[in-house]
Amino acid sequence: MPRIVLFLLSGIIFGAGLALSQMIDPARVVGFLDLGGRWNPALVATMAGAVCTTALFYWLARRRAAPLLGGDCLAPMPTRIDTKLVAGAAIFGAGWGLAGICPAPAIAVSVLNPAALLFLGGFAAAMVIMRRLNRR
Repeated sequence: MPRIVLFLLSGIIFGAGLALSQMIDPARVVGFLDLGGRWNPALVATMAGAVCTTALFYWLARRRAAPLLGGDCLAPMPTRIDTKLVAGAAIFGAGWGLAGICPAPAIAVSVLNPAALLFLGGFAAAMVIMRRLNRR
C-alpha cells in the first residue's frame, strides 16, 4: 500500500476521532477553556486518550529496528524551550481561546462554517509571515 494512502487513512481516522468526540464543535472547546464558568472537561478525556494512544505507538515504534513502512524515522527531536517557543504557544493559545477553534477541527468544520474558513486563512497567513520573518 503506498504511503500516501496510509497518510490519508490516518487523517481520516484522526478526523473521525475528532468528530466522534465532538471536538469539532467550537462550543465544546470554549467550554473547556472556560475555567471560571461552566467548565466542560470533555476535552481532557479526548486529549488523555490521544496521549495514551500516542505513547503506546511510540513505545512500539522504538522496539522496531526500522520504520514499518521503510524510509526515515520521523520521531520528534527534543527542542530547547526558548522565548520564541513560549511566545508562539501563548499566541496560539490566545487565538484558540478567542476563536474557539483549533486548526484540525477548523479544517473539519470549514465546509459548514464560514468563520472557520476565515480562521484558517488567518492561521495560514500568520504561518507565512512568521516563516519569512524567521528567514531574516
